[in-house]
Amino acid sequence: MSLLMRLLQEDPEAAHAAGEAAAAGAHAAGHGGKEKFDAGHMILEHILDSHSLDFHPFGEIPLPQIHLFGMDISITKHVVMMWVASLLVLGVAVFAARIHSLSPGRLGHLIEMAVLFVRDELALANIGPHGARYVPYLLSTFLFILFCNLLGLVPFGSTATANISVTASLAIMAFFMMQLAGIREYGLVGHFKHLVPAGVPVWMFPIMIPVEILGMVSKPFALCIRLFANMMGGHVVILSLLGLIFIMEAWFVVPISVGFSLFIYMLELLVAFIQAYIFTMLTSLFIGMSIHPH
Repeated sequence: MSLLMRLLQEDPEAAHAAGEAAAAGAHAAGHGGKEKFDAGHMILEHILDSHSLDFHPFGEIPLPQIHLFGMDISITKHVVMMWVASLLVLGVAVFAARIHSLSPGRLGHLIEMAVLFVRDELALANIGPHGARYVPYLLSTFLFILFCNLLGLVPFGSTATANISVTASLAIMAFFMMQLAGIREYGLVGHFKHLVPAGVPVWMFPIMIPVEILGMVSKPFALCIRLFANMMGGHVVILSLLGLIFIMEAWFVVPISVGFSLFIYMLELLVAFIQAYIFTMLTSLFIGMSIHPH
């Protein structure tokens, strides 16, 4: 106490800081030294990318960190999840090729239904007669996003599509497919001529061209944000509900939080399919708009 009084006389700000520290220490001692549960840290720890695979409570596996020419090209948790999703897509493709000349079975019929759905309901319906040539890309996109979404619901897994870098990469690929489709149909000059609709007065060009370019860029941007926000939002809700148990520290909260979490988890299974479908459907629609601009 005498030290605090001396500090108060010499440096009031230091005395105030020391008083706050002492109060915090007393509060912690009154609670048995137990650290306060940080819900925000818990949520971010599960959502954000990391340099290790977490198998809590069994431990974690560190991943190699690689730096080349000043660039960080380290293998991260989300990269591993994308590798797993890619292997699953490749496995589906190999299996589909093998059952083509054999008895398909139930799984074969399921894969055949998925292929026909993407071809008939997405590619041909939104792109037109030439839509069949885009089925491999659309089907690969659909399966890759679907597997990435579902891997986030598997124990010890992580949702790569909740990383905006991943969804941005998928959107950039979709953007180039849109432009290539238009260039293939009309040629380079003809495709960009369609930025301005026919019959528009020349004095409108300075207004229409920036607006059309903005619209061209906003399409993949919408794909990126939509997928990222929906996949991240579901996990935030589940983790927040579970975090209530540790925040409130009351037994009556447990069945409520767990019950709602299970409901959201079941909803996330549905959202995983819906978001893969929406991304693929909008991509096919935007490709069709490039081929049929007016």
